[in-house]
Amino acid sequence: MELTDEQLLAMHRSMIRIRLFEETAGKVMETGKMPGFLHLYVGQEAVAVGVCEALRVDDYITSTHRGHGHLVAKGGDLRRMMAELMGKATGYCGGKGGSMHINDLSLGMLGANGIVGAGAPIAVGAGFRNKYLGTDQVSVAFFGDASTNIGAFHEAANMACALHLPVVFVCEHNMYGEYTPTNKAMVIADIVDRAAGYGMPGVIVDGMDVVAVHEAATEAVARARRGEGPSLVECKTYRYFNHHGIQNLGLKYRPDDEVLAWKERDPIFTFEAKLIDTGVASRELLDATWAEIHAAIDEALQFADDSPFPAEDQMLAGVYS
Repeated sequence: MELTDEQLLAMHRSMIRIRLFEETAGKVMETGKMPGFLHLYVGQEAVAVGVCEALRVDDYITSTHRGHGHLVAKGGDLRRMMAELMGKATGYCGGKGGSMHINDLSLGMLGANGIVGAGAPIAVGAGFRNKYLGTDQVSVAFFGDASTNIGAFHEAANMACALHLPVVFVCEHNMYGEYTPTNKAMVIADIVDRAAGYGMPGVIVDGMDVVAVHEAATEAVARARRGEGPSLVECKTYRYFNHHGIQNLGLKYRPDDEVLAWKERDPIFTFEAKLIDTGVASRELLDATWAEIHAAIDEALQFADDSPFPAEDQMLAGVYS
């Protein structure tokens, strides 16, 4: 597919927004200024951006415990995101949801989710809504490879196919479920092999190549929007940091040469090389984008620092029983 220079530069910008937001949030977390843990998305930026650039604002996505990148790619407000991570009242959830519950319904982002695999049924619910109302909206479920061993994923995939719903299942296959290598948790090497069991098409794509992801996502989204049912896109990718945070409490479970090999295929830097080689952008233009977003991240961090914590009278607001 032909992409305009504007589209390519927009994807570059979006990946940088994710990278710098995540690196900054990770460093702040390890100073103790953020409650709880953060599961960072660094290394997987091409997946979120490639998919979300194929969506409309009114399309829906569901996320995971590693979900900041999905909201940023969907157009999330960096200030409200940073404030939420720091537990501030100006955050997306008023400072009470934190990293694994961050959402923006105005952007169709139905929420990150601390339960492995739990986003898939929510995306199917949104897909059912779309079909019931006769809209041409699409819902996308992002999930990791380990999620495909969870019952919720299988039920969601089966229902989406049985009801012929406009859903795209996007598997971010990063080779690990927490600390367990995928090959120790399942026999198959490719998640896409499971698609046929439900009667939907599936495709494997290089999750470190934002254009390749975008092309696969565009085809899957168009198929769903035409009323042709769900599909599965498996993106082979890698998270640069460990399961949570940057230092991961000093735990080490991945070979150094494996991490380095994936970093050599960095989705941002390899994309930048292509943009320069094809004359889409100069090094100066790309550097200016980095500088601009660095400033935006600094501003978001200052906004979060200056924001108040939730008032005590808001403790039960939004809580239902």
